[in-house]
Amino acid sequence: MSASPFGLAGRVAVVTGGYGVIGGAIASGLARAGAAVAILGRRRDAAEAKAKGIRDGGGDAFALIADVLDEAQVRSARDELIESRGHVDILVNAAGGNVARARSDDRPVFDVPLDAFDEVLRLNLHGSLIPALAFGEAMGGRGGGSGSIVNISSMAARRVLSGVLGYSVAKAGIESLTSWLAVELARRYGDGLRVNAVAPGFFVTEQNRAVLVKADGSHTERARAIIAHTPMGRFGRPEEVVGAVQWLCSDAASFVTGAVIPVDGGFSVASGV
Repeated sequence: MSASPFGLAGRVAVVTGGYGVIGGAIASGLARAGAAVAILGRRRDAAEAKAKGIRDGGGDAFALIADVLDEAQVRSARDELIESRGHVDILVNAAGGNVARARSDDRPVFDVPLDAFDEVLRLNLHGSLIPALAFGEAMGGRGGGSGSIVNISSMAARRVLSGVLGYSVAKAGIESLTSWLAVELARRYGDGLRVNAVAPGFFVTEQNRAVLVKADGSHTERARAIIAHTPMGRFGRPEEVVGAVQWLCSDAASFVTGAVIPVDGGFSVASGV
């Protein structure tokens, strides 16, 4: 029998923010599919702990230390990876998130400092652009070009969500970046190098927990509004993002580039009526 087109055996993957809630689930999922996974982030202790957890479960994982906003560090990490593993096949840009002081839930948007807007924009957009260019260059340098880049968008790029102007603009930029790189890299390097994105709906993470969950464990008013607008009637589980990412990284998606796949329980298609 032939191997499954969804398998990732023999491939080397990098997951930025791979020790976060969603990034960690993706890293573990790619390892289960057979990929060797580099956990890339600033925090050595967290990256090494996540890699060890994957190894303890029988997978192949290792830490790769770099700040995604530091181009020199990211390129150095890329070179270290190429030297140790010989190639890179997959990049998942999972680093990112909102910045509390950039929110305007309880104040006019006019009162949000511009440097807070800049911070959330850089964290999400630049924090994906810099690794995409560094690792994409390595993928393009292989004979004919080969690899898959997956970015993380958000419902905030598609629907107006109150309080998160900077995050929304950044994620809209991620979708534009995904489209642009998909066209550029395919035309320049051929059909073996693809760029796509997933757009998660609402998941409880460490960054947004206080916005969605009260101290007693009950849902906030914002959380109740989100669930009421989600046809599936619940928040997502981090592992539910993994299947879409694995598919986009695999040969099963060999003719898919420039796509943004919602993983949102139907939030993006519901009118509320």
